[in-house]
This record gives sequence, C-alpha cells and structure tokens, in this order.
Amino acid sequence: MPFSQLLGSGDLAALTFFLVGWGTYSLIVDRSRWSQGGLSRRMNQQREAWMRTMLLRELRMIDTAIMSGLQQGTGFFASACIFAIGGCFALIGSAERIAAVTTDLPFVGALERGLVEVKLLGLVTIFVYAFFKFGWAYRLFNYCTILIGAVPMRQEAERRPEFAEAALQRALSMNRIAGRNFNAGLRAVFFGLAYLGWFVGPVVLAATTLIVVLTLLRRQFLSDANRSLAVTERDAT
Repeated sequence: MPFSQLLGSGDLAALTFFLVGWGTYSLIVDRSRWSQGGLSRRMNQQREAWMRTMLLRELRMIDTAIMSGLQQGTGFFASACIFAIGGCFALIGSAERIAAVTTDLPFVGALERGLVEVKLLGLVTIFVYAFFKFGWAYRLFNYCTILIGAVPMRQEAERRPEFAEAALQRALSMNRIAGRNFNAGLRAVFFGLAYLGWFVGPVVLAATTLIVVLTLLRRQFLSDANRSLAVTERDAT
C-alpha cells in the first residue's frame, strides 16, 4: 500500500507537529537569543573555565579522568542506541501480531501491518540518528583528549603564552563540538520516547511531543541546575 494511503490526515498532522516541535526546540536552545541563558550555553562557558584552570595545573590526572568519564557516558548511550535499533527490527518481524494486539486496547483503533512497520521504521531512523551523534561525539572527545595532551604544561605556557592560548582554544573548541553532538544525540533519545506515543494514536503523539518539549525547555531555562550556573561571583561571596 502506498505510504500516502497508510497515513491518515490525523497521523500526518501529528507527525508534522512532532517534527516541528523537535526543530523548534533545537532552534530555541542552539540558535535563538534565549539560548544565552540556557543550561547548554552556560555549560560551554564552564568548559572554558575548566580548560583555563587546567592550564594552571602542574599535573593533569583530574582532566584525563574527566575526559574518561565523558567518553564512557557517550559510549554507553551509543551502545544503548544499537540495542534499541536491534529491538525495533525484531518488532518489525512481529508487525502483524502487534497490529492484532492493538485491536484489544482501549482508545486505539485497529492498525494495519504496513502502518505499524512505518512507525517502527521511523523509530529506527530516530535511534540511528542518535547513534551517529553519539558515535561522532565519542570520537571528538577522543580527539579532545589528544588536544589536551598537546596543551603545554604550566611553565612552558608561561614562557610561550600565545602558543599555549592557541592550544587551549583548539582543545576547547573540540570539546564544545563534542558536547553539542552529545546533546543532539540525547535530544533524539528524548524525542524518541515522545514518538512512542504515536503507537497509541496521533493525539497521544501530539501530547507526548508537547510534554517532552515543555519538560526539556524547563530543564534548559528554569531548572535548579541552570540557576546554579547563573550565580554570579558577588552572589557566591
């Protein structure tokens, strides 16, 4: 059956709302004027503070431990995405059974096998996108570790401040790019959870999308974590 016939007007409207919600959230957090007060942007400032503090340290075991933690977290999410993709493909083989099960659920109309397969392929696409983001972030964090190793030690940095500053900026830029890709992958996972609402129905997809967008916006701009980064030096003293 053609794709256009599988999706009704309600499904198309809900899917459009889902994509617009994802894109709008990304635009607000990454590129809008409000992003300056967001958690992600403020953490980028703390990345610079970390690198400048590192430049003053005689020994950098702390910094290598931090990078190891970042890589392990990224690797964990990348592995989780692989398992999620495998699970989705396993469910595609049971699409007909899933369609039959939905007829017994309240508030859910009977689904055709083709529609179930389309929805599962969409979920696979989301997790594949997330995996590539996490995979690239893992590689960039690895590059950042090398760049941190190239930052001169304190005594050398004092003798050659311009060279040290250039090395620091390279490591900082790589760290920020890696963090941006990690955030994009994590965002895809959150919206993948919202996407699950589509298996219940288009109205539920719209509702779960709105819930995820509002929850993520609150965490970015109104959470305790963001307020803790907004504390000024005068407030701290």
